[in-house]
Amino acid sequence: MSSKTIEEPARQIPLYGEYEVAVLGGGPAGIAAAVAAARAGRRTLLIERYGFLGGMGTAAGVTNFCGLHANVHGQMHRVVQGIASDLLARIDHLGGLNAPHLVLGKIFAQAYDTPAYKIAADDLLAAHKVDILFHALGAGVVMQDDRRINVLMVETKAGRQAVRAGIFIDCSGDGDLAAWAGAPFEVGDNNGSMLYPSMMFRLNGIDPDRAGEAWRTIPALMEKAEAAGTHRFPRKAAIVRPQRHGIEWRVNFTQLAREDGTAVNGLEPHDLTRGEIDGRRQAIQAFEFLRTVPGFENSYIVDLPPQLGIRETRRVVGGYMLSGDDVLGCASFQDSIGVNGWPMEQHVAGNVIFKFPPIPESRGFNELPYRMLVPEGVDNLLMAGRCASMTHDGQSAARVSGACFAMGEAAGAAAALALSGNTIPRDIALEKLQQALKQQGAFIGRDQSVPAGL
Repeated sequence: MSSKTIEEPARQIPLYGEYEVAVLGGGPAGIAAAVAAARAGRRTLLIERYGFLGGMGTAAGVTNFCGLHANVHGQMHRVVQGIASDLLARIDHLGGLNAPHLVLGKIFAQAYDTPAYKIAADDLLAAHKVDILFHALGAGVVMQDDRRINVLMVETKAGRQAVRAGIFIDCSGDGDLAAWAGAPFEVGDNNGSMLYPSMMFRLNGIDPDRAGEAWRTIPALMEKAEAAGTHRFPRKAAIVRPQRHGIEWRVNFTQLAREDGTAVNGLEPHDLTRGEIDGRRQAIQAFEFLRTVPGFENSYIVDLPPQLGIRETRRVVGGYMLSGDDVLGCASFQDSIGVNGWPMEQHVAGNVIFKFPPIPESRGFNELPYRMLVPEGVDNLLMAGRCASMTHDGQSAARVSGACFAMGEAAGAAAALALSGNTIPRDIALEKLQQALKQQGAFIGRDQSVPAGL
């Protein structure tokens, strides 16, 4: 690759708009952040690179909410509430929400239909009068001074435009906004390893009666196929589960690596290009194997998502970095703003390793401290989602949608409080934030009883 550079001529950038809160990224964290800020009366803009919301849940075809529940002393409890509950109710109203299903015999996840998620998210933001800018890719920032962002630059079909806001919330997943503003960050385990990406896909045309509980038998069939030399698989722990209707199943079967065996880096354009192509190749190979499974003989690929599923890139350094020990030890924090009930889920070379807190001895969830939303070095910025302040191990758990909803709702509410008090997010009254979240039905863990039921 050439190392030559081109000097871009200076130009006047049109101002798209001025807002009190601007959120970059429309995944679970971004949806919740924008709704929370707008619900508190703040003029809010949500900026999304695609023409729909949902983040990896729609753009990468995940079609499965993880982390909404926790295994509390051996019983399943829905521990992520608040804005997430409003969104799920809208998905359910559209007929797009499955009942929770058991994963590894230890935790619940909950599948959904992608179109219903997209429509429900649109409806939720419209109900709270959030402005949305679709097809806008974040491209950089202009700083007001060393510690304050003035405007966020976005690339659109109309060219580059600028968005000015009082407070920005980085829900990009990759920590793009924080990195441009100069906040410190880490990438992967800081030794070149990240959680491996996957290319999800969905199959239709399955015979549900013949397929039965195929997710139980497929791992043994994979081992048999490898032993016979008929198929080779990029990883163990393949996930193949039915969607709302039994004729359609989601497939999480792939693992994308560089030529040296390390994970594809979601920050590198060349890696992303190679990963997309290799991901589709792996999807076809997985499909060819699945056609040998009873009930799948007449199936076909009904959907390959718009992009590769990225699990980890930048993790912005904040006032506290949530760790793997915090997850396994079900940590509590005085500044708790939500909880995470998902275990550590480490996508390592050739495998997926789950590590749970003790079951049924533990309460099964860790609290999420507000400090993990507040970056070092930038005063009018918050972050939420998989780019929040976590270690490599901590992020393997709290990157999932449940924790992202919780972090996003807290970030949006915190931005509104900072604006109302004419202060920076770092200096808000924590008690007011916690009380505001509780009043909106969010479960923050601190001084609360576990929600009843599923």
